[in-house]
Formats: sequence, structure tokens, C-alpha cells
Amino acid sequence: MSDPAAPTSSAPVSSGPAAPSRIEGLKPTRQYWMDSNPIQMPTTLMARPKFNTSGKPAQININSHKILEFPTKTVYQYDIVIGNGAEKRGLIRSVWGSRRVRSTVGNGFIFDGNKIGWSMTDFKQDINLLVDLDEERKITLKPGRTPNQHRVLIRKTNAVNLAAVAGYLEGRTTFNNTVLEAINFLDHLLRETPSNTHIAMKRSYFGRDVEERALLGGGVEAMKGVYQSIRATEGKRLVVNVDVSNTTFWHETSVSQLAMLITGANSMQDCVNKCREVPAHPGSSIMKESYAHGALRRLCKNEVKVLFRGASDSIKSKTFKIQRVSTYSARSYHFDVFNRATGQTEKDVSVEDYFKDKYNLGLQWPELPLLEMSKRDVYYPMECCVMAKGQRYPYKLDEAQARAHTASMIKFAVSRPAVRKQAIQRGLEMLDWRNDPFLTNYGLKIDGNMLRTEARVLPPPEIAYAKGGIAKPGFSGRWDLRGKTFLFPNAAPLKSWGISVIGPRTPQKESVNAFVRQFITSYRGHGGIVLNTDPVIQEGGMNGAKAVENLFNAVGNANKFRPQLMFFILPTKNAEMYNRIKKSADCRFGVVSQCVQTAHLMKNQPQYHSNVCMKVNAKLGGTTCKVNLPGNAGPFPVPTMIIGADVSHAAPGLNGASFAAMTMSMDKLAARYAAAVETNGIRVEMIATRNIEDMLRPLIQNWQETVGGGRLPEHVYYFRDGVSEGAYQKVLTQEVADIKRIFTDLGRHNPKFSIKFTVIIAEKRHHIRFFPTGPPASDKNGNPVPGTLVERDVTHPFEYDFYLCSHAAIQGTARPTHYHILLDECEIKGDGFQKMLYEHSYQYMRATTPVSLFPAVYYAHLASNRARSHLDISETQIQLQKSGGSSSEKPDTETKPLTEMANNTGIKFGMWYI
Repeated sequence: MSDPAAPTSSAPVSSGPAAPSRIEGLKPTRQYWMDSNPIQMPTTLMARPKFNTSGKPAQININSHKILEFPTKTVYQYDIVIGNGAEKRGLIRSVWGSRRVRSTVGNGFIFDGNKIGWSMTDFKQDINLLVDLDEERKITLKPGRTPNQHRVLIRKTNAVNLAAVAGYLEGRTTFNNTVLEAINFLDHLLRETPSNTHIAMKRSYFGRDVEERALLGGGVEAMKGVYQSIRATEGKRLVVNVDVSNTTFWHETSVSQLAMLITGANSMQDCVNKCREVPAHPGSSIMKESYAHGALRRLCKNEVKVLFRGASDSIKSKTFKIQRVSTYSARSYHFDVFNRATGQTEKDVSVEDYFKDKYNLGLQWPELPLLEMSKRDVYYPMECCVMAKGQRYPYKLDEAQARAHTASMIKFAVSRPAVRKQAIQRGLEMLDWRNDPFLTNYGLKIDGNMLRTEARVLPPPEIAYAKGGIAKPGFSGRWDLRGKTFLFPNAAPLKSWGISVIGPRTPQKESVNAFVRQFITSYRGHGGIVLNTDPVIQEGGMNGAKAVENLFNAVGNANKFRPQLMFFILPTKNAEMYNRIKKSADCRFGVVSQCVQTAHLMKNQPQYHSNVCMKVNAKLGGTTCKVNLPGNAGPFPVPTMIIGADVSHAAPGLNGASFAAMTMSMDKLAARYAAAVETNGIRVEMIATRNIEDMLRPLIQNWQETVGGGRLPEHVYYFRDGVSEGAYQKVLTQEVADIKRIFTDLGRHNPKFSIKFTVIIAEKRHHIRFFPTGPPASDKNGNPVPGTLVERDVTHPFEYDFYLCSHAAIQGTARPTHYHILLDECEIKGDGFQKMLYEHSYQYMRATTPVSLFPAVYYAHLASNRARSHLDISETQIQLQKSGGSSSEKPDTETKPLTEMANNTGIKFGMWYI
């Protein structure tokens, strides 16, 4: 008898009814039929069922610390207005730190640095102060100068009942606004001292003279600090999560040196040349900003110190903020100067001449762009400015930085558990809770030792391949593919395929032929069906799109059959070339492609070919392996569909489109997943209704036809990544409700139609780490073994969540995945659900290790990244994205849709992104 999960046909699958047609340009606002069909969703999240009892118990330490005592008295909340209420943070800090304010409010007053404060003192009357900063600094006001005076208004707005936290932890009250206000105060109490003594980045803190730093190139350095966050947890307690925090800062050096590094210039004169204006079009007299000058926008909004020979102490003591990088240089910018000695105004003086006359300073690079400061009409040459300490670098590292400094970045940021534990200890010394005056004043005491909890270690599964092949990884988290036959080979024999070698200097033909022979041998050895052993091989030049077109035509003509697979040999890791190839193959021709680097072609190693074969087999409709279940048991008791979803955003500092990706299991094993991706506005977190309709409906219809035998599933798992706790309810009321409406519409003709949902948030952006004390939970490096499950002490007090480490960390300290179950209409037994989550991590299609994240979500990440090549953006936008700059125009909240994939061979319903 055939395996029920095996493909039923080698022909391309039908797409079913067509998806709504794509609209060119921006998406208009549309109302779907879904809007008029309200779906009732629960208003509270699922409570925790029983704890897991399978596997073995194990003791592990977690980087969290019990709060031994916390205040239960009432504190008073105040609104604080400094100046006009819209003053800059630097001025707010100066005014709040003045002797006048501090003597009035007392030392125990906590201020969030913006507009809210707390105190145990009940100031029954408004406090209205006038702070004179000149007097505070003992500066004598010169005649005619405006006094540096600022009004401070402090007004009581609320009484915060801290006893509400204890009531919530003990189950006597629900999580209401009173509890939220109390925990919010405790969070600010914890942050007050380190925010004033260290460089604060939200809940992370960095020493101003920290030794742990690493230069990453481009004027950027990485620094190591400490993260802390307070949370209510299972066990009727509060804990503080403490972890290492790594982030990037600007290197404290001359801004002229930074400009050279940012523009990629090989000398300062080269930087000057790169920053000159360029013709808007070839031969045009109209000039525009150069790419290099645009890249310097990254310097804006950073603070600098002005240091040069002859500068007064007053100038040296000030900090200036860069407003913009001028198109003028010190030589080209002229202004009028009043000469106090002569009483005359000198007309049309250049900045270069001004520095020479006033300070006897000849500028070395007068043709570099000037820096225009936020203070009106203040300009300084780059070579006179030094980047101030603690200026965060908020942009994504570019390809050159990442390539050149990958080793140093990994060495700096990635550390084994023992080393990370030491770094956390150094962070605790920075925080110094015991000597924190605010914690002492309010009565907050924290245990300095890591919390210890009882975890469970789930039993590892066996992995099944075809022809009776079984892999038994045990707790090692890896197994060997040698001698293994893929569970299912390519859906149709491979007969129409070819290779294009990209680049000006290509490897010798014999090397390419040897690579092809080894690939065929490896793929056949793993069960792949290859009919054509003499594929087309051609040189592709340097135009990626043209190379795809030429190979597609050559392969089709040679085989008299539409191409099934196209290989591209790339000389280096070039993102632009890769994206052009993928976009053309996916969207113009609808053919799966595989890119290979020349270095791997030359090595021609069997292990590398096995890895490529896993990808190729998946793209051609095959399946690598499955979890070996006892007897003939299937993975699910009823027809089940798994949907994964993720929303990713552009790197910080960019106004690029957000991407919504949704995946769907396309076989009964839930091993193969189709994926759909679309733009989702700009930094919009919830997946738009129209995107859910456009992406999911075709996938559901295809599942119904090819997997469900004409019927819809009875059970749907919805795994969602990338949402904060505050958005959990929105996932239910918006996204899940939209998905349910589609199923309701598709099943409306079936009177017995019934479908149940299980909704799970999968999150890896957290700071919880496991530090096992020994066997059975620890591997040889001190990391948790795959299958380590934590349900107590650091999880939610009442809701259903847990941390699962399903993978083996290759380097560094393993990061478990945090799963939070919002809804379970099927009432799945806890042990069985966690077992399913863990075992499916072994079915990841392109690896011989379990993965750290449930595959449906992992594939959504892959598809989202791959689909970025489908974005249709102009060359100007590409340059802005590269430079980290932004347009002066406000970005649209609507974004252009991705270029649609050509679905001639059913590529949309396959694993094109793997």
C-alpha cells in the first residue's frame, strides 16, 4: 500500500480558482466581503493546562533573578512639563538635574526623562518653578543676551496602588489597568539609576568607558552592555531578566575620518571627489547629489564635540547635533563677519578664510562638505568635529562590513554559555542593585543569584527516509545524510535543466562539468530522478536578468520542454546579482533556480552537493524526511493544515516596505510548505485583510484539491511570529478572524462544515537563556540539549506559554523559542502538542539538524527574505536604502505590491524560497 502522504501525481498541481487580479502601482483601499461577516473571538487568552510530565526532569539555571521584596504602598504619579513641553531631551535633562528642581522634589523622585514622574511624597499642590540655568552654571549674563530660564510645572495626576501587583500574582484580581500602572512604575524604578549612570538604550545599558568593544569597519564599533527587564511570572512572583546586550555605536573619531569610511573612499581626497555633485543624467547640465554624499546622511542627528587648535573652552565644552550635511564646503560657503576690533562687517568671507584669520588654522580638507548644526546658522568643517561618546549606530551593517568583519562580529557577539554567564555577572556589577539608592529607598530587593527551575527533557525522535533508512540523532541534534534516500524524490523526472556561469572570468569548462557530474551522482544517490545527464552549460556574462532569459531559452530549445530547474554559478556573494537572477526566474519565467558560488564549484565536495540536493529536491516537489512514528500512525488524528505567518520590516533608518509572509503545509505530513509574500504598508504590524485574502485563499483552495481530497481541514494551526505581547489580542480579532471568514466562505455549501483553530505565537526576540547544571539537560559545551522544555518560574503567571529549545547550538549560547498559545479550540493535550512542536523541528527540509523555530514560521522568514527580490523599486530608492538616507517627502502608508510570480508550472504552490 502506498504512503498516504506521497504525491499523487507528477504533473504540476492546479491552482484552483484564480486569485484576485493584481493592481498596478499602489494598492487602493478595498472592502472585502469579509468585512461584513463578523467573527466572534475570545476576549481573554487561554489559561495554562497541566504541566508536561513526559521525558526526564532536569535542573537548569535561567538568567532571571527573583524579586525578594517589592513595595506595596501607594506612589503618586505626576505630569511634568518643562518649558513649552516640546523641548529637546538635552535641555530637559539639564533642567531636571538643576539644584532648584532637585531640592524641591527630593532625591526619591523618579523621572522618565520625558513627561511622567513618580514619588512617595504626595504633593497636594502643583509645583511651579522657574529654573535659571545661567545661575545654576554660575554664568554671568552679558548685556542684551536672553536669560536661559525655563518654567517647570509638576502636577499630580494619579495614585498608583502597588499592592495591586501582589493581588494579581495571587490570583485575586485580573490583569487590569491598575496592575499595569504598578508594574510600569516598578520598571521605571529599576531603570532610574542605570539610565543616569550609563548610556541607556531602552532597557539596555552600556558603560561610557567600556573595554568590551570591537571595530566593525565603516566607522562603526560593537559594544557589550547589560539588559534588564521586570516581569510577572508563574510561581506568584516577580523576576528580573538580565542578559548580555550587544549593539553598534559610532566610533569616537574625527567626522572627516568617518566620512571617508562611510563613502568607501581610499583617501581623503577621494572622499572629496566622491562627495561632489554629479550630472542628473549623462550629458546633463543639471546636477544632483552624489551617492556618496547621500550616504553621509547617516551622520545626521548625531552629537559631536568641536575640537581644534585655538577653540575656546566654551566651544570645547559644548555638544552640537548635526542637522544636515551641507552641499557647501568650507571653501564654497561664504557669510558676513562682524569684526569687533574694527567695528566693521566683513562681507563674503569663506569658512576656510574665517578659520585661517580668526584661529590661524589652515584647514586640510576645505572641500569636504560642511556640517550644519541644529543650532541656527552654525556650521563647522568635518575635520574640526569628533563624534561624541555613546552615539548609537542604528543602521543595518552593509554587505562590505558584514563580509569583512563577520569573524570579529561572531567572536565579539557569540559566546559559549560559561563566557556569557561571566558577561552577565559583569552586567550585574554594572547594575549594582544592592547599592542602588532608588531601589533601597522604595524597598525593592533582588536576589543576586540566577533562578533555578525544573525543566523537562523531551525524548528525541527517530528520522525516517525512504527504503527503510532511519537516523537516530539522540541528543546530539545532528545526523548524517550519507547513504540516505530522500523520503520522496522530485515529483517529475529532471530532464530540462541547465547551468549559467556568471562573471567576467569564469571557471574552466572541465571544472563545471565535474561539478555537474558530482551533482547528478549525489542527487541520484539520494533518490533523485535525473533523466538528462548532459544539461545546457553556457556563460551568462554580468547581466543577471539577461543570463536568466538566455538560459531559459537555451534549455527549452535543447530539450523541447519547458525548463524545470536553472543553476547559476556566481563568482561572489553579490546581493544585487542574486536578487536580479531570482526575480527574473521567479516572476518572469516561473522556474525554480539554484545559485552556487564558484568557490564551492571548485571544491566540488560531496557534502556540499548533499546540501544542494536537499534544496533542489524540495524545489522540485520532493520531501527530505519525516519523523518516524510507531506503526502506521499519521502525524495528526484529523485532517490538519498548518499556517505560518511573519511580518518583517525594513532595517532601522529606512522607510522601506514591510513584508507579510504566510506559509501553508501542502501534504499530510506537514513537511512541505507553500509560501506567499506581499508588501504590508510601512512598519504595519498586523497583516492587512486584503493580504490575507489574496495570499491564503489560493493556497487553501490548492490544499483542498491536492491534500484534502476536495474537503477542507478539520483543524488549523496558526503560528504567528513577530508580534509583541500587546498585540496578541489583535492577532485573534483581526488576523485569525479574517482567516476564519475565508474558511467560512469556502465551506458555506457544506452543512456539516466545522473547523477548529489552535493559535500560537512563536517568538525568538527575547532574552531568556538556559544554563543547565549538568546531565541530562546539558551538552558538552554547557548548552541545553534539544528538547529542553521550561514551563515554570519564567513563564506567564496564568496563561499558556513555555520555552522550548529544539535545536543544538553550533556556536554561542542557545536561544530557546517562546511559544504562547492564545487559543485552542481542539483542546489538545499539552504533552502531545509540545511533542508535535518539537518533532516537526526535525522535518526541516534543507538540514540534517532540528531547527530552533517551528518550520512553518521558519519558512515564512525564508520566503519573506527571498521575496524582497520581487520588490519593484526605482534606482533612486535603491541608493537611498543603501545609504540609509531618507526622502524629504513623507513616506506613503500604502506600498507598491511585489511583482507577481509567474505560475506556469505551479511554482506558487511549491517551495520556491527554500
